Amino acid sequence: MAVDVRTTSVPASATPGSRRPRPPWAQRLRSFALFGAPGLLVYTCFVLAPIAISFGYSLTNHNPFNPPTRFVGLENYRLLFTDSEFLTSLRVTTILTVIVVIVPNVAGLGIAVLLDRKGWLYNALRTVFFTPMVLSSVVVSIVWTRMLDDEGLFNQALRALGVDQPPGWLSDPRLALYSIAVILSWQMLGFCVVVYLAGLQGVPNELAEAAAIDGAGPVRRFRSITWPLLAPSLTINTVVLLITAFKIFDHIQVITHGGPGTGTTATIAYDVLQTGLVANRQGYASAMAIVMLVIIAVAAGVTLRILNRREVNL
Repeated sequence: MAVDVRTTSVPASATPGSRRPRPPWAQRLRSFALFGAPGLLVYTCFVLAPIAISFGYSLTNHNPFNPPTRFVGLENYRLLFTDSEFLTSLRVTTILTVIVVIVPNVAGLGIAVLLDRKGWLYNALRTVFFTPMVLSSVVVSIVWTRMLDDEGLFNQALRALGVDQPPGWLSDPRLALYSIAVILSWQMLGFCVVVYLAGLQGVPNELAEAAAIDGAGPVRRFRSITWPLLAPSLTINTVVLLITAFKIFDHIQVITHGGPGTGTTATIAYDVLQTGLVANRQGYASAMAIVMLVIIAVAAGVTLRILNRREVNL
């Protein structure tokens, strides 16, 4: 007699010792805890926490050598926008930023187009142009201070050419700010060249060749093909230059100490350090730092949004 033995399948979830599958959000949370949390912790400790502490100080009259510390609310911020010294430093920083954003971008693009060729000479020239970027700001400042001194290389060359009274590049209040702008532009030039070279090497040769067959000249090919495809490079250079110029401190401290005269080259970052560490008005200096942070964030955000929109529309 045949016996019909039927086996009943048991669900996997009902088997002893089996584990229920984790929901997707739990897996993502576990991955974030393993890979993202350490970076977030470092960012919180060294970026977000100092900003929060500085904002807290900006609401007080904190001075470590003149206790007690009192809460003053937004008084420091109100005083900032009636402080002629701060407004002067804001004007100086704005002028410096505009020059440093424009000059290295334009010069860097031109040099990158000239160096976009193969050969050992062009490779060597790329290294030469990028070298100032890897030098310390202090080293660059000292070298240029010696060259632009009243008895420096530039003025000696001008005297040899017959100029009896060469300009005081760093001692004349009318020229000092522009001299610093040229120094910073020179140092950042190599960065712009490298970024534009990377963009140029990503331009397909087929497009330029097709345009040349259609009768387009070099200028038309650059304007219609190369320049639109360099939009990401322009975005990177502009945002980096804007942030670098707006928070400049090293060059001012080494070259001019905020002079000549009263505040002719003093930037906001320079005034923050002078107010907080020399005058010991750390509450007021914190308010200046917060305002500088907001200005940089807004300016960089608006610039990035405008340039990104240009990339999308191409």
